[in-house]
Amino acid sequence: MEDNNRNLILAMVLSAIVMLVWSIFFAPEPPPPAPDAAQEQVAATAETGGAAAPGTAGQPATAPGNAAATANADASATAGRIKIESPSLAGSISLAGGRIDDLELTGYHETLDNNSPYVRLLSPTAEPGLAAAGSAVAPGGDLKPVVRKPYYAFYGWAPAAGTDPALVPGPATIWQVESGTDLAPGKPVTLRWDNGAGQVFRRIYELDDKYLFTVTQSVENTGTAPFSAAPYGILARHGLPDTQNFFVLHEGVVGMTDGQLLEEKYKNLPDMDRIDGQFPGQLIEVKENGWIGFTDKYWMTTLAPAAGTTFTAAVKYIPGSDIYQTETRMPVQTIQPGATGTSSSYLFAGAKVWETIKGYQENPGIDRFVDSIDWGWFYFLTKPIFRLLHWLHGFIGNMGWSIIALTFVLKLLVFPLARKSYVSMARMKELQPEMEAIKERTGDDRMKYQKEVMELYKREKVNPAAGCLPVLLQIPIFFSLYKVIFVTIELRHAPWLGWIRDLSAPDPSSLWNLFGLLPWDGPGQGTLLHSFSLPILAIILGISMWMQQKLNPAPADPAQKMIFAWMPWIFMLMLGGFASGLVLYWITNNTITIIQQYTIMSMHGHRPDFFGNIKSSLPARSKRDGKPGGKTGK
Repeated sequence: MEDNNRNLILAMVLSAIVMLVWSIFFAPEPPPPAPDAAQEQVAATAETGGAAAPGTAGQPATAPGNAAATANADASATAGRIKIESPSLAGSISLAGGRIDDLELTGYHETLDNNSPYVRLLSPTAEPGLAAAGSAVAPGGDLKPVVRKPYYAFYGWAPAAGTDPALVPGPATIWQVESGTDLAPGKPVTLRWDNGAGQVFRRIYELDDKYLFTVTQSVENTGTAPFSAAPYGILARHGLPDTQNFFVLHEGVVGMTDGQLLEEKYKNLPDMDRIDGQFPGQLIEVKENGWIGFTDKYWMTTLAPAAGTTFTAAVKYIPGSDIYQTETRMPVQTIQPGATGTSSSYLFAGAKVWETIKGYQENPGIDRFVDSIDWGWFYFLTKPIFRLLHWLHGFIGNMGWSIIALTFVLKLLVFPLARKSYVSMARMKELQPEMEAIKERTGDDRMKYQKEVMELYKREKVNPAAGCLPVLLQIPIFFSLYKVIFVTIELRHAPWLGWIRDLSAPDPSSLWNLFGLLPWDGPGQGTLLHSFSLPILAIILGISMWMQQKLNPAPADPAQKMIFAWMPWIFMLMLGGFASGLVLYWITNNTITIIQQYTIMSMHGHRPDFFGNIKSSLPARSKRDGKPGGKTGK
């Protein structure tokens, strides 16, 4: 019995230590102060890199232009714009470089307030020009005072060896609209630029009803000599992005290169090897399938060449301009006179909705695109748990009740093991008098006591570790479900009932606001401090753990008994600051465990008393033969 208690205590204490360290040392850091507005406005004119990008037939292409220059040279401040409008997106494309640099996700607000601004994904280098165009005007007519870090996508052609760089369009090239007005689903827009030397460049933008752009570049060679250049796509982020800074969450570069997942945090990019002769970075040759971009917790932008395309994926950091950049560099194309060269690729810019991303994985065939979601180390658990939760939500329609239903399913799967545990605990209760007799007989001889107790377990076929197995099994499930609730956008702003309006956030009620009756939040919302304000779900969690503990026989050792007595309230304080969806799962799990354990132990003659010890309805066991009653069995 003591071995069983010791194992159980060890499992619970280890779990408590992990959660405590997690909450204290790895909690999200507060966002850094907003930088000065002058530092935000960095232009995107072309600069030529020194090294060569991969080419074909011995014709290397100069590396594509970097998004770095001065604000005064930024052509997008006065360039015209093409409006973007779809059921999921709103924004515009700048005719300066044809940059997709103004994008809001119209299905998501920044806060729970439906009047709060939409989540902005992409931002231009020149906010004044955008404001003049009307895209940065608040509902009341005032200009938005928010200073954003530029974040955008642009495309172009890198000149091959022997091709004048002035003959290819760059990030600051002013394009003309050839066809189309606004970019919308089913309404493509074509831009045109003539270099005046016999080559006409076109760029066709298409958009579906979700988050996928199709960008087709072409070069029509009307000259008298062959023309060589390499198409490319670039994603650029100016300044270190505001991240969650949580060690279980990946934010930074994400990509897939011929089946290999690529993940690099922003802090690692400046330390990469140098490429292009001057900038730190990494080059990866992709033979068939791949994509690369930047991911945040819920949002992502990704460059994805068409399936089967050979390209070079580049990741780099430009220190002088503080720009993080990912690129897709295509092989050099040599266009003969009278011919046209084309290159088509995709740009994903939106929310990491599993169903949407899975759809893009199937059509147009973006390889393993669902792995852009950060499933973590326990991906073999997080993926099926999320799939089950997603299916339940589609059936039930409420994510809170879906979490409760998921808990029932998980408990059903582990019930055979749990049943053995509860039966083992009941049988160990039956052995309690004999264990007390052994303790009296062996006195202070600890080795002899342990030996006789183990012989008793073996003779009665009782496994003292069985009671600990369900607890150990819950640990990976707990962390996997935490990962699902923390990283998947399906839980963001998902309500349950009453005051629980966001299952991905901690329970907002607390003692400080009289559990939601007063119109203010408790202290330390989203941190360990919030747990000490006693949210309602945390209190219910503590009570459920206390009731579950009462079903177990009280340990004889006073120290162990004290630890058990404090454990429910320690967990209550630690878990109260976690996502309310996770606390809801834990409460449901405890409730089901209480019902199961109470029922099974009662069936074996031990009816628990929550306000006292477990009472046995069986007759006393004989110390001579270990059987019920006073007979010797002769």
